[in-house]
Amino acid sequence: MAAVDEVVHRGRYAPSPTGRLHLGNARTALLAWLYTRQQGGRFVLRIEDNDFTRSRPEFEQRVYRDLRWMGLDWDEGPDVGGPYGPYRQSERVELYARESARLDTFACVCTRRELRASARRSPGGEVIYPGTCRQRPVEPGRPAALRWRAPPGVVQVDDLVHGPAAAVDDIARDVGDFILRRRDGVWAYQLAVVVDDAAMRITDVVRGDDLRFCTPRQVHLLRALGHPAPRYAHVPLIFGPDGQKLSKRHGAPDLSALREGGATPERTIAVLARSLGLLPDAVPAIPARALLARLPPVFRAPLVDRPLALAALR
Repeated sequence: MAAVDEVVHRGRYAPSPTGRLHLGNARTALLAWLYTRQQGGRFVLRIEDNDFTRSRPEFEQRVYRDLRWMGLDWDEGPDVGGPYGPYRQSERVELYARESARLDTFACVCTRRELRASARRSPGGEVIYPGTCRQRPVEPGRPAALRWRAPPGVVQVDDLVHGPAAAVDDIARDVGDFILRRRDGVWAYQLAVVVDDAAMRITDVVRGDDLRFCTPRQVHLLRALGHPAPRYAHVPLIFGPDGQKLSKRHGAPDLSALREGGATPERTIAVLARSLGLLPDAVPAIPARALLARLPPVFRAPLVDRPLALAALR
């Protein structure tokens, strides 16, 4: 194993155990695994169970079974250990508290309803925090979120899929002071993922395109905490015929249902790979390791986003 201070490619897949893995999750996991293995790097599985209101241990166990069924493996994770553990967010809350204490924060008692009624919105429709509680004393007994007093600064993020300047934000102007810890005490995704990626020395992040809007604020946080930002690749989501993210209502089984229903991992890998143009249509089935051996470097050429051939999974 490489020394823990050696600079190597470190990729990760970080699912939330709040439900079964669907085919979009599986495709992102496959791409993240392929990219890391092609670079000769270490692949980290992190369980993002920080939201204790929705996470379930049984879904975490399904993550392990489903990914291994696909033929994917990992070098570090909750079930195998590693030098940067623990690998469950629920076991890392002290680290989030310690890192947040290094930032300029304030308590905020505003509710979502109050903000929706009074705050302006970004071009994408997101509420921009108006600074209501920046100077307001905390009201005793009223639940309060923890917000970061975001310093001014333009953040530009290059993306292996979308190209240079794929996401640009002036955080103070376009986002405002965003939440680090929710009113119910749960540490926010924005802080937890930043702290974990830095502590686990992640160099490359492959994740779904729906998280691309988060990236400038995460890079802004990384800079404030003195950590380097990883490279990012935000990959296409899988959509149904109605233009919405693929789900059970489109007849798309989750990965556990496929596994338990007798589908083969080789056929599933082939369908996912063909939907991105990584495999010719003439190949009906292939193991993950065989796909890795025959594949040109991921992200060197644009991904081809094609409809998922659900019929070929059965």
